[in-house]
Amino acid sequence: MALQTFRKEETLAMREKLIGRSCRLFYSDDPVKIVRARGQYLFDENGKRYLDCISNVHHVGHCHPSITKAAAAQMDLLNTNTRFLHDSIITYAERLAATLPEKLGVFYFVNSGSEANDLALRLARQYTQHEDVIVLDYAYHGHLTSLIDISPYKFRKLAGQKEWVHVVPLPDTYRGMYRDNHPNPGQAYADTVKDLIEDVHRKGGKISAFFAESLPSVGGQIILPQGYSAKVAEYVHAAGGLFVADEVQTGFGRVGSHFWAFQLQGEDFCPDIITMGKPMGNGHPVACVVTTVEIAKAFEDNGVEYFNTFGGNPVSCAIGLAVLDVIEKEDLRGNAVRVGAHLKDLLNKLQAKHRIIGAVRGVGLFIGLELVTDREKKTPAPCDLAQCPIYVRLKEEDQIVISTDGPWDNVLKFKPPMCFTVEDAELVAKSIDRVLTGQLNTPVLYSWYYRINEETPGVTSLMRSSQLEAIVFKGIPATALCYHMGED
Repeated sequence: MALQTFRKEETLAMREKLIGRSCRLFYSDDPVKIVRARGQYLFDENGKRYLDCISNVHHVGHCHPSITKAAAAQMDLLNTNTRFLHDSIITYAERLAATLPEKLGVFYFVNSGSEANDLALRLARQYTQHEDVIVLDYAYHGHLTSLIDISPYKFRKLAGQKEWVHVVPLPDTYRGMYRDNHPNPGQAYADTVKDLIEDVHRKGGKISAFFAESLPSVGGQIILPQGYSAKVAEYVHAAGGLFVADEVQTGFGRVGSHFWAFQLQGEDFCPDIITMGKPMGNGHPVACVVTTVEIAKAFEDNGVEYFNTFGGNPVSCAIGLAVLDVIEKEDLRGNAVRVGAHLKDLLNKLQAKHRIIGAVRGVGLFIGLELVTDREKKTPAPCDLAQCPIYVRLKEEDQIVISTDGPWDNVLKFKPPMCFTVEDAELVAKSIDRVLTGQLNTPVLYSWYYRINEETPGVTSLMRSSQLEAIVFKGIPATALCYHMGED
């Protein structure tokens, strides 16, 4: 049976009827209906092309011919339950092992980053025989119940924090408690973990694991200060716990200079468990946990068999191997270094021009641009993806799709396919510059404002008014007027 196609309005109406409404769309007021994709581009039902700055899942580019060829060939040959013996899972594990420190050599293949992080939690608890978990503030590790429990980004909106979960400050050197002017922010933030561990021990708890994204994404595209992870690992190990590095968003060369983002912390640092997911299948659902022989042995000794019907199946492994081939053959790590550095340079130049840009940070093709209303106070300029004109205008006027992160949704995030080009970076910077200088494609200049509830980060209300004069923020309370998208 051929796939039935519908007009955009029909598709949207049927989706609202049939699909859970908590499954939200980008640009929910006027969603884009995508019907095909290639490389770093998406195409709607009318053939309009959009530059994709969002899809870090499609790591080597949408519908890469080498990936689709490998998938089709293996699907035509064999795809079966993973408890049959086959060669591709071994070959794939060997290829992944070659990118990792020697002590990390035991692999468990699963289907998603959420499954990977859930399994990592089980491994840590089995090995340590402890329960308590330490996580970074604003962290997100997946949608399973076990992971909502260790994701402050989610549990604060739901049932709240479990007694065995402990939250430490996000090591944000821009707006956090220890900033760039601190002599050693890595040590200072690591000491907050040490203090928390001591408090947990006084109350009779025992640490099983410290979970952290190697580069916190939901927290606002954060780059961890040097020395942080190694020192935290030292404190966690002394408490009998394990260090789990969540590379679901950042692995497979996105940072350019290294294959894994945790390697930015130096050669002396090695996590006990690494989880990986999104980019490894280029859109196909495949994920993985890798750990040490000792930790794997403790998991085996519990006497309970672990199996995953689809994790590491022949098709998934064929796709994973093809992704590794493309990363190498097309020098996508080198491209991330070159294009990422160029994009950061362009955004830094915009920062010098527009006071609303408070910070530009990132590495490789993992970059954040933080918007503020006051550089000295670092007052966040909240953005709602469905309403904020910067997104609407980039989508409608330049056919660029982009999204946000951060506690106040005020960080423009760039995690595009790794085939992103210098020309793409220049288009993005030029378009953002035009939006921020208020050069509209219509004769009317709009000024946009947000009112925020300071007690509930992220809760905003939008106001729009037609004005031709610039707005001067001086003297206007931040709680009353927090965002202006017009002329400086």
